[in-house]
Amino acid sequence: MLQKDALRQDMFLLGQPGPLRRQLALQFLELTQREVEYVALSRDTTESDLKQRREIHDKAAVYHDQGAVRAALNGRVLILDGVEHAERNVLPILNNLLENREMHLESGKFLMSPERYDKLLEKHSREQLDEWGLLRVSEQFRVVALGLPTHKYKGTPLDPPLRSRFQSRNVTAYSYGELFEELQQEAPSVPAEHLKQLLTFALTLQQADPALQLPDFPLHNLRLGVQMMEANPLLSLYDVLSRLYPYQSMLKPDQKKRVEELLKKLDIQLAPSQSIKKIESGPGAGGQVQLKLDELQLTLPGGETAPRSSSFVDLPHQRQALASLLQAYAVGDVCLMGEKGVGKLTLVQELLRLLRQSAEPMMLYEDMTSRDIVQQRITSPQGDTVWRDSPLVRAAKSGSVVLLNGLHRLHKSTASVLQRLIHDRELQLCDGSTLLGANRYRSLLQQGFSAEQLAEMGFLPLHESFRVVALAEPPRPGGGQPSWLTAELLGLFLYQELRPLRQAEEQQLLAQLCGGSLPAGGEGLLKLAHLLRSSPDPLLQGLAGTLSTRQLLKLARRLAAYPQSDVHEMLQNTFLARFMPALSRSALEQALRQVGIESGASRVTKNHISVEANTLRINSTLYTRGEITQEELSKVPSTLFYEMPQHIRLLELLLQDYLNGEHLLLVGNQGVGKNKLVDRLLELMQRPREYIQLHRDTTVHSLTLQATLKDGQVAYEDSALVQAVRSGHVLVVDEADKAPVNVTCILRTLVESGQMVLADGRRIVPAGCGGSAPNAIETHPDFRLIVLANRPGFPFLGNDFFAALGDVFSCHAISNPDPDSEIFLLQQYGPGVPLKTLRTLVNAFGELRSLADEGLLNYPYSTREVVSIVRHLERYPQEHLSEVVCNVLDFDRYQPEALQQVSQVLAKHGIECLASEEELLTMRGKKTQLEASIKRHSGLGVSGPKFGKLDPKNEPHVGGNTWAGGSGGRDTAGLGGKGGPFRLDKGHQVHQLSDEEKADVPEEIKKAAREMNRRAFEEKLREIKMSAHDHKLYAQFSEPNRRPVQQLKAILEAMQTKSRERQWQKYQTHGDLDDTRLVEGITGEKNIYRRRAEANPWADHVQEKPNRLKLVVDVSGSMYRFNGYDGRLDRQLEAVVMVMEAFEGFEKKIVYDIVGHSGEGWEIPFVAAGSPPKNDKERFEAIRMMHAHSQFCWSGDSTVKAAREACSTLGAEQDYDNAIVVVLSDANLQRYGIAPKDLAVALKRGEPKVKGYAIFIGSLAEEADEINAEMPAGQSFVCMDLTKLPHILQQIFTSSLL
Repeated sequence: MLQKDALRQDMFLLGQPGPLRRQLALQFLELTQREVEYVALSRDTTESDLKQRREIHDKAAVYHDQGAVRAALNGRVLILDGVEHAERNVLPILNNLLENREMHLESGKFLMSPERYDKLLEKHSREQLDEWGLLRVSEQFRVVALGLPTHKYKGTPLDPPLRSRFQSRNVTAYSYGELFEELQQEAPSVPAEHLKQLLTFALTLQQADPALQLPDFPLHNLRLGVQMMEANPLLSLYDVLSRLYPYQSMLKPDQKKRVEELLKKLDIQLAPSQSIKKIESGPGAGGQVQLKLDELQLTLPGGETAPRSSSFVDLPHQRQALASLLQAYAVGDVCLMGEKGVGKLTLVQELLRLLRQSAEPMMLYEDMTSRDIVQQRITSPQGDTVWRDSPLVRAAKSGSVVLLNGLHRLHKSTASVLQRLIHDRELQLCDGSTLLGANRYRSLLQQGFSAEQLAEMGFLPLHESFRVVALAEPPRPGGGQPSWLTAELLGLFLYQELRPLRQAEEQQLLAQLCGGSLPAGGEGLLKLAHLLRSSPDPLLQGLAGTLSTRQLLKLARRLAAYPQSDVHEMLQNTFLARFMPALSRSALEQALRQVGIESGASRVTKNHISVEANTLRINSTLYTRGEITQEELSKVPSTLFYEMPQHIRLLELLLQDYLNGEHLLLVGNQGVGKNKLVDRLLELMQRPREYIQLHRDTTVHSLTLQATLKDGQVAYEDSALVQAVRSGHVLVVDEADKAPVNVTCILRTLVESGQMVLADGRRIVPAGCGGSAPNAIETHPDFRLIVLANRPGFPFLGNDFFAALGDVFSCHAISNPDPDSEIFLLQQYGPGVPLKTLRTLVNAFGELRSLADEGLLNYPYSTREVVSIVRHLERYPQEHLSEVVCNVLDFDRYQPEALQQVSQVLAKHGIECLASEEELLTMRGKKTQLEASIKRHSGLGVSGPKFGKLDPKNEPHVGGNTWAGGSGGRDTAGLGGKGGPFRLDKGHQVHQLSDEEKADVPEEIKKAAREMNRRAFEEKLREIKMSAHDHKLYAQFSEPNRRPVQQLKAILEAMQTKSRERQWQKYQTHGDLDDTRLVEGITGEKNIYRRRAEANPWADHVQEKPNRLKLVVDVSGSMYRFNGYDGRLDRQLEAVVMVMEAFEGFEKKIVYDIVGHSGEGWEIPFVAAGSPPKNDKERFEAIRMMHAHSQFCWSGDSTVKAAREACSTLGAEQDYDNAIVVVLSDANLQRYGIAPKDLAVALKRGEPKVKGYAIFIGSLAEEADEINAEMPAGQSFVCMDLTKLPHILQQIFTSSLL
């Protein structure tokens, strides 16, 4: 570096994530006594952050030099940290400064190289050069860039012209010996053997095979680990390593296995430290807090907040987690990782209570900028631009704790601004000042500077008590998205993993929080929660997150308050079971039955709503209405509402949750009455309503505040949300699924903790928590949030609000009314419409909805459409019903398959819809005569294989050895006999010889039959390859599938459209004005707009990997043999055609291959992965090959081997994160001595990456049902009605791939 400095060359330090490169650069500057300008780069860095920024002072725009310009003029070294995070084409603005030491500034001035400037100075005076706006760049100016190699760590590649201007150096980590020496100095009392084990583990991981893709071990954090061991000699090595490298949460199963193998090899026991029995806290000297963990004494920096009452339940597991957290907190900043609803926030609140600390909460979200984390630019009352500290900086200055909630949501480049604060305890603020760590600040005071002088120079102390506590959900390895826990973030914190509670622990906690005992029905809830969490079935595991400890507590409190509640109904609402994919729903129902939760008989109660005096009664639930003002009364909704039984019951459930203090989430299809229900409830309760409707352009700022410009100042007007919080009104958030999840997630802290920080610096705090403090808005005790959203998934394809935030709400699935309720409702809208007509409409649309629920129709018809029809008939009774119904159906006029299906349903109910003959062509279905085979015994020997004579009359032939196509005979091609060369079906009843007689054939006859079989098979293949495309024959397999093919294509197209939605790009020079950059607009900056554009390919989101499907078809001899019996081979070929046709055009979304299994093999290729058939001819060839193989192959069964190999090979493939194997089999396993459990084990070979399914498409003596009963729920299907096979496949695809 000294050499490059002497050569006046700029440097680029490459290396692994961590503070080493930055510390090396700063050590170099300390040795050479040089001043530094530090700029942390992120995706939000713009030209004005590097060159000049305009500020308003005394109503005039003044230019303030930024880091690059200050460094150039004052001869400082500019450190650019995180080059890989900067957006493309931002850093090239420095190219000329790097190359020629020249740059044009926005103020009109010009930076000039010292050589040129000095030559001009020989001819002109300095005043003249100043007048011309020329500024001299110092000879001492250098640039040191710090970056990561982007081929390994995702980021923006270096622009070639920029790269060419730097000299690079790879900075390697310290050697084993150097690290060992450093750790010994840090912790002299820790045994050397332990230090060696730690170091060996860390360095082995660093040098692991790149193919394993293990994240780098944060070597710089080893220092914190040994400090913990120094403080507590009883701390296990495993515990320390888990804090530094939380492999259990962040690695895939095969990676975890390798890490645990290494731990065992190093004799590191996989056991936690001994449990802590008691944690005590007391005041210490100098603002410190003395903590006692059993015999262990810890002194931690504390605060001055008086201890508050706590809802913390002191369970052994919770106490152990708290003890671990406190020990990590004692040496550094911590991140608590756990699934939603496991108690992360409760644990942190208890930690703060013990330390007498106050928290500055900060909700993180994806669109948050690096500037939002540090400071926000606002206008003063005089109209000047000033900078306001974020909660992070306020905490750093005051010595409190900043609580970063949602670290997993923050963009990785935004998080990089935390690096210097956490590693070096220094932070460069946007207003030009710098926060310095206590040691550095003290050394400056010792050098003779006063605190006032340092403040004037822009140096402020960072309080010693300051800590960062982050909360995050664990990464989901193999889930299709890149892990948020990057190597950079891994090195920022010590990580504490919080597992879900065990059943006994959860029971104790619920009992304690529900008044001392578990309410009736609570035990079933606990059993279900732990069945889901411990299940090896991925379907059930996926449901476990919905029943978190938080959600269980909500349900238990409801049971305690309303013991008559139906547990089954509560769970149906909690899981939104009505809207789950069919496979998940059936798996949940089976789990409910397993723990003894049965659907209760619907109680026939007299539904009644009354208001007497000021008391509202809905059935047996009472609510006392309060006094409200005229202004509030104007906000109470009023709606046309007919009180049908189903809705009265729903209103009672909603009122009960409201009285229980819950916030509500109503989810349903369109037109089922979500808004009407809520408005009616609030009207009955006389509660004022505030209303927000969300959409795709809703931002975090617009959800909370509206920025406006008044007299040159930016003023903020409260949104409906803030008004509702302050006034105690009910906020109704409509269309919640339309807004991005990263926006709506900020509602989480408001609902779960009653806290939220607003864009104008104010803070919402819970009721009774100091609303009198400056800038605090106390939540009114009557405030409630009611959120309305459409159901998740197709065809709405909104953002899944329920999955992201459902656990903090009391959820209700709103469905269409039951038939009686719907008829009652329609009678109110159309009293003159005949009851028979109403019943016809209700029955017809009820069937259409059932088809939509089963996935056979794409559009979910709702009550809204039926009401529209009835209102029309009421007003115009002379109109024909069919004409009016067509007003609903004309949307489908150009989708013949959908129109035909709907028209058939309506016609069944007597509604003849007008559709063209062409649109209503009935699909051709092949009729097969279901005839069982007849057993016979011949007792005759075999002479040799031959084809046999063809009977021109095609009469049935039984026994004998003359005719081709006979049955129960010998030597000739046919069915059910012995010794023939291959199968030949002529459509007659089959006479079947026993397996023993078929096996009793001399070996030479068998050999001759095999040879003849192979010759005939080869001739068949030549015929297929040479024949022209027989469209009519192919159509027999294609036509029956037109509808399922169109449905699958519609789903795929909708999902493809959603995935291609453009994203907002900030810092644009044209587009829509960005509300968050109004102040920049006042100062005259140009890049204050935002517009929608394609996502940056270099950024954050890794290119979406396609889904992977392997279809394993049954081409065994029995498929051909029994095709005449139940058409199983034909139905299978139809299903294969459906797959090939539906996925055509979606090759980037789904990659599939098709292999077969029979007595001759388990992976017979028909369609190769990545090379799907391109036209009907190629598809026809594929199914003819399957047909031919089934006709000519030897008997035998490879179902289990085929399933095992398919799941294993897919699990090993790297290019896909989500894969399924579907095995089709005719269930003839018993004959070959195959146990069903072997098949179940084979299908689980690739989990969790690969989901395996088996479909039994034919059955002898109900064997398929017996096998299905022994298989895990949702993993196998029996398809006796073979016309349902395409639908079953469609169900599997929509549940697993789409």
